[in-house]
Amino acid sequence: MTSMQKLYLLVPMAPLFGALVAGLFGWAIGRRGAHWVTIAGMVVCTIASGFVFHDVMVNGNLYNGPVYTWLLSGSTRFEVGFLIDQLTVTMMLVVSFVSLMVHVYTIGYMADDPGYQRFFSYISLFTFSMLMLVMSNNFLQLFFGWEAVGLVSYLLIGFWYTRPTAIYANLKAFLVNRVGDFGFLLGIALVLMYFGTLDYAAVFAHAGSLSANTIELFPGKSWSLMTVICILLFIGAMGKSAQFPLHVWLPDSMEGPTPISALIHAATMVTAGIFMVARMSPLFELSDTALSFVMVIGAITAFFMALIAMVQYDIKRVIAYSTLSQLGYMTVALGASAYSVAIFHLMTHAFFKAVLFLGAGSVIIALHHEQDMRKMGGLRKYLPVTYLTMLIGAIANAGLPPFAGFFSKDTIIEAVHASHLPGAGFAYLALLFGVFVGGFYSFRLVFYTFHGKSRFDDPHHPDVKEVEAERAAAGQHDDHGHDGHGHHAAPHESPAVVTWPLILLAIPSVCVGWVIGEFVYGSYFGKAIYMSSAHPVVAELAREFHGVVPMMLHGLKSLPFWFAMAGVATAWVLYIVRPDLPRVLRSKAGFLVAILEQKYGFDRFNDWFFAGGARGLGGGLWKGGDVAVIDNIFVNGSARLVGWFAGVVRQLQSGFIYHYAFTMIIGVLVLLTMIFVF
Repeated sequence: MTSMQKLYLLVPMAPLFGALVAGLFGWAIGRRGAHWVTIAGMVVCTIASGFVFHDVMVNGNLYNGPVYTWLLSGSTRFEVGFLIDQLTVTMMLVVSFVSLMVHVYTIGYMADDPGYQRFFSYISLFTFSMLMLVMSNNFLQLFFGWEAVGLVSYLLIGFWYTRPTAIYANLKAFLVNRVGDFGFLLGIALVLMYFGTLDYAAVFAHAGSLSANTIELFPGKSWSLMTVICILLFIGAMGKSAQFPLHVWLPDSMEGPTPISALIHAATMVTAGIFMVARMSPLFELSDTALSFVMVIGAITAFFMALIAMVQYDIKRVIAYSTLSQLGYMTVALGASAYSVAIFHLMTHAFFKAVLFLGAGSVIIALHHEQDMRKMGGLRKYLPVTYLTMLIGAIANAGLPPFAGFFSKDTIIEAVHASHLPGAGFAYLALLFGVFVGGFYSFRLVFYTFHGKSRFDDPHHPDVKEVEAERAAAGQHDDHGHDGHGHHAAPHESPAVVTWPLILLAIPSVCVGWVIGEFVYGSYFGKAIYMSSAHPVVAELAREFHGVVPMMLHGLKSLPFWFAMAGVATAWVLYIVRPDLPRVLRSKAGFLVAILEQKYGFDRFNDWFFAGGARGLGGGLWKGGDVAVIDNIFVNGSARLVGWFAGVVRQLQSGFIYHYAFTMIIGVLVLLTMIFVF
């Protein structure tokens, strides 16, 4: 094994070592030992990722090879292996850096939590799982990492397991992801069935020769093999990256501690599906049907999930629905064959969304774990660093120049506009109107939380009274923000272990978009991403790109910019100029608001149809199968039959001699009759 191969192995093994030590020996090393060993593992992982990134991008050294053979079945090898190319090292660097920032931030956020060591173990284990996913060179290891991040996310979302809502949320996330993973596993099975291997390179090399193959899912109806494989693989991405209609788990996952909201929902787990489709670009490029399907699903998610963010009051749920919308943008880019643009938005989004989540956590700490924005307001003078970093995150999220989100989001919209695939027109309109909504909800969060009159110290404010009435109706005791004597404690800026990660993540949220020229239009990805000449979207955009500054100047005249500014202006009017208007508008548009508050009824339908149906089926099988058939017929029925037979036989065992004599005489008569007759 060469020195670089050892370095590849060190990247995932360092966080795994930290996770094992903190998880198994946390009782011995204590709280300080747990965070030091896991953070040290993440520092090693991040530095090693940097060296690998340099080796690939500067020295041009790529690697594709096995590390361990797990199983040999005939001529098929099931291996653990690494594919180190431009796409891999980009993901490695983003995942390791954001995870390191989250580890440091956790010291402050979870300082008083009794599960401190356990939490550090989980987030390091999660990082290991994500790195194994992105570094894989075969479908087996990809599936291992895919399932491992799902399992650890279950543990993290339900970390506060004494809360019924947290248990409900992690079960919901786990079950919804199993639906997507079932499709994903079927897609992998088809790959093995038709290609005879699970190795990426071998599959991609032979994909063209099988592009004309068909498969009969139903007798007499032929489907393109590539279309079926790609759609099944994408169903897995729909679950993991929370795309409509498998999006329902992500908002509820906000029940977990805020650091995992940033880790899972900014840079890692939810972007796994985006990464997977980009990695599978040689397959998706062979099916226009699959690409159109991906594009339309992404467009629906991008627009309709953004609308829900407009009516949310929980600060973390606003950001969660924003994440859903941004994942929709990435998915649309994948459907338009603009894979490099999708990964670019994945990278920029990882930084500014981590800032928003961690900034929300800083606000929650300051207000003693209050999450309802109706009980905030006027916080910018109390939390200046948090305010500035969240403002940067909001501007980037809204897609305003010169911040990172502008370059990636604007390029996605232009890519869809240039696409000629079916569904591109719908996707373009959805994204364009989604920009307005994104500008609105991003600055609604900032204005409602940090500007205006302070509501956390005004129990008579209508918003505060509304919150308290809702909590009283739900049987919840509201003591957020009190000092223990009935007085409202003044908020203050979070400690340095919280604010420094915010600052370090805010910097790339401003400037990382400036590398768009080389990243999207240059030779950055080399052969790691394949784009067919039949889908020349990125090539068309490259001809129109003349540099970062001209792009910003052109952006000031473009429709997306003015749609975003219209959203910001609307938020300014409603939450700064006329803060009384939102209440009036909600009452006037009660039906529409109710639809959004009910999240289009998906949760209610799922509870009624799937959960209720499962309970009904289980109840029917219990009563009809277990009780009626097994208990009443087989168990109790056999006992009753034995009892009846015993009762009959008991009549012959009376204990009277004349009964026995009479029986003997009858028996003799029967025997004589049979002898004479037969």
